[in-house]
Amino acid sequence: MAHSLSAKKRIRQNAKRRAHNRWRKTGIKETVKAFETACKDGKPDAIQDALCACYKELDQVAAKGTIHKNTASRRKARLAARANKAVNA
Repeated sequence: MAHSLSAKKRIRQNAKRRAHNRWRKTGIKETVKAFETACKDGKPDAIQDALCACYKELDQVAAKGTIHKNTASRRKARLAARANKAVNA
């Protein structure tokens, strides 16, 4: 258990940041699930809209530092490949 005031404050800050990061990562998962359901439906317009939403969410979360920018880029590339496969299939 922390004894100094600064250590106690650091614990409070870490808990708040951890909660916010988990909230952001949950948002990514929700948008990706929406994208996957759009891919299953097979409507190109819905797939494109869901892909744009995923891009936006990933870019915002990477900008805040919750995930690394290269991780966001890798996920975006994989989502784009999945979208192309769904549209062309």
